[in-house]
Amino acid sequence: MGIANFTLVRMPARRRAMSWGINMRRVVLRYLFLTFLLAASVAAFAQGDYRVISVVDGGTISGTVKWSGGVPHALSFPVTKDPEICDPEAKKSVDMERLIIGPQGGIANTVVYLKDISRGKAMDLPEQRRHLDQKHCRYIPHILLVPENGNLSMMSSDATLHTIHMDGAATFNLPFPFVDRPTTRTMSSPGLVHLRCNGGHVWMNAEMMVVEHPYYAVTDESGRFQFTNVPPGTYQIVAWHEGWGLAGKEQAYDVLTEHSVQRPLFTEPKTWAKSVTVSGNQVSTVDFVVSNNK
Repeated sequence: MGIANFTLVRMPARRRAMSWGINMRRVVLRYLFLTFLLAASVAAFAQGDYRVISVVDGGTISGTVKWSGGVPHALSFPVTKDPEICDPEAKKSVDMERLIIGPQGGIANTVVYLKDISRGKAMDLPEQRRHLDQKHCRYIPHILLVPENGNLSMMSSDATLHTIHMDGAATFNLPFPFVDRPTTRTMSSPGLVHLRCNGGHVWMNAEMMVVEHPYYAVTDESGRFQFTNVPPGTYQIVAWHEGWGLAGKEQAYDVLTEHSVQRPLFTEPKTWAKSVTVSGNQVSTVDFVVSNNK
């Protein structure tokens, strides 16, 4: 009887355990399914922030970014390595290209963009801003614009070891030991990327914007920019400049000589913003005035 009683007591408990396990598996599967749906919806939302449409009665935004007041001294750095390649004119120093002001006061290399625009034309950023060369120990161009999930093509025209070290929205560290041998990387995350050389050419610097929509421009030597085919509406337009001050130096590492070197540190970027209203088939003008004080 004892054994029979024991068996009668154990069986329901075992069934309860089995039932509990089945229910838990259902709960877990349901949780995973809901998590998948949530992740899918978030991903779909993230990919749909900017939507390409057929723009009807699009307008144009044009303008300038100009300097006002006394011009600060250009930032330069002594050529401390490979002078026959980096300094063919024997100037013994290089301009780090942080502030380029034209004869009429226009500021080159300022990135101007529309903030939080949700729809508009297809991506048509300048092709030359997606191709980087290393020539005479300079990054050319100094400012890059690459679409999100677009490719950046890179090469070196110098017969010396360069590296492209990126930090920010991209974190590549790419050596270039051979001349004229291109390589390509996909820029998958939007944002700002700083470019430096870990091959001992510590003055080399450039900035890259990885962007989600086509309404970005880099000012030319006259400080001019233009956006075309903009949907009518009111937008915030932003001018971004990498900054022209020197904040000090930091320790860096020359991967070829395996020695520690001093690399310049720059001050923070500067931004200015305005409101602009775009009307159908009309030109809207926006001018920015920049100085050491604002």
